[in-house]
Amino acid sequence: MSEEPKNPTAGDSETPSDAIENAPTSSDAPQTGDLPSADKPAAAAKKPAAKADGDKPPAKAKKEKAPAVEDKPFAEFIQQDYLPALQTALTKQGVKDLEVNFAKQKLPVAGMSSAGDCWQVIGKFQAGQRQFNLYFPQENIQSQRAFSCAENNTKTSTLEPFLIDERKITLDLMVFGVVQRLNAQKWLNLN
Repeated sequence: MSEEPKNPTAGDSETPSDAIENAPTSSDAPQTGDLPSADKPAAAAKKPAAKADGDKPPAKAKKEKAPAVEDKPFAEFIQQDYLPALQTALTKQGVKDLEVNFAKQKLPVAGMSSAGDCWQVIGKFQAGQRQFNLYFPQENIQSQRAFSCAENNTKTSTLEPFLIDERKITLDLMVFGVVQRLNAQKWLNLN
């Protein structure tokens, strides 16, 4: 074997054998070696070959959500879901003789008789001495809502907004809102 000439400026170092083996040949086409380069990003790990169709597990069918009760038609939701839920919640709060109805009638608020008919949930208890109304000017629980209450068969004097800060109105929220408002009025037995 002949000895390769040494580089006089490099001292006694020699070219590593890996560099010699991976050095490009004198062709015009660029070649790449197995050594990593600072100029190129590292090659991504190879993905395993796709399995044959028979090897794939069956795709799970997405469960379709049942439509929310709040998505029912307005009157159906109020009569079938809201009134029974409100009745149950107020009974749990100690109200014994609650009568709850749903009707479209004039607002029983002083000075509002010319406003036209409005859908209302009307609740009465203590032999009719305490009454509350939940108003829906439009047939939609997500639109404007109002609340009023009156005692001793007097005409309601104040119409209050009901749950105006909520983005999405739900059955539970509507029930909670009435219970909370009646509790604030000190009308419930558990005060």
